[in-house]
Amino acid sequence: MIKLFRKIQANFMTNNKTRKHFKFTFEKTPIVVIGLLILFISGCAPFEKPTNPYLKAKNGFIQVEGGKIWYAITGGGDNTPLLHLHGGPGGTSNFNLSEIADERPVIVFDQLGNGRSDHHKDTTLLKVHKLVEQVRAIKTSLKLNEFYLSGGSWGTALALEYYNKYPEGIKGLIFNSPYFSTKIWTDDADILVAALPDSIQSAIQIAEADSIFNTDSYANANSVFAKKHGMRTAYKLHPYDTLKYKRDSFIYNYMWGPSEFTSTGTLRNYDIHQTLKDIRVPVLFTTGEFDEARPQTVKKFSDLVSNSTMVVIEEAGHFTSNDNRPALIFAIKQFLKSQKK
Repeated sequence: MIKLFRKIQANFMTNNKTRKHFKFTFEKTPIVVIGLLILFISGCAPFEKPTNPYLKAKNGFIQVEGGKIWYAITGGGDNTPLLHLHGGPGGTSNFNLSEIADERPVIVFDQLGNGRSDHHKDTTLLKVHKLVEQVRAIKTSLKLNEFYLSGGSWGTALALEYYNKYPEGIKGLIFNSPYFSTKIWTDDADILVAALPDSIQSAIQIAEADSIFNTDSYANANSVFAKKHGMRTAYKLHPYDTLKYKRDSFIYNYMWGPSEFTSTGTLRNYDIHQTLKDIRVPVLFTTGEFDEARPQTVKKFSDLVSNSTMVVIEEAGHFTSNDNRPALIFAIKQFLKSQKK
């Protein structure tokens, strides 16, 4: 209809006879009919959905209690945006979903004390509820009316905590290599450690018995465990990583402990896994085939959620985004596609 109208308009401008006839006809046409014609033509024009100017690709800082947190937005499009929470505690945005940024805005940020965000040693800020408010600050500042919330490792606990307090607007959750309970996590670690060489098990047992973790033997045991169940392949730097920026081992030790299999920090009694049964949005669980978050355990988590899907990423440890990134991205894309928004 628009092309036809433009053709008529072109003929009208170049043909005197047509112009005279059009003028005569126009003048004789009732105003009501002209109005209807205008409405019909305008109704055929393509409708452009207004975009959120706050979700254009960019990065910046947002003020929160204790300092400023850095965030970045990649991609765009009209599909529901996704906000991702990194692991740790004390980690950085070394996991991202930039490959799906051609379909929707993808947002990451460094939790206060890490990466590009302001660093600190104020333990009063290292409380779960205050970290939840940092997520809230991102949501509010970027005007995220609807979004998917994703997390990796410790980030899954933070995502669940946020959902429990502020469920409004969350269209779905993605839990990658999830941690929801310290006891469950360390029980799984005990199972994995029991399969390591006797010398490694002995080094861990001695360190834990004496609470002395700064020995070479313990560091070696930690390295052996990490290569088998953490990052199984050489680190692959991603353009959007902030791992090259300072991580905070102080935060990791204060909140968690000296290693992945030993928790002595403020989270040592942490457990919110039973709140999974209260989730009322679709959920995707992913975990590596050799993950610290053991597939058997993640399956139990998934079973607690009424509408959930679980995918095991083959040949991957805890860092599924590094060990088998294509499989992880495919699983997430399929999940988002199934939501049709």
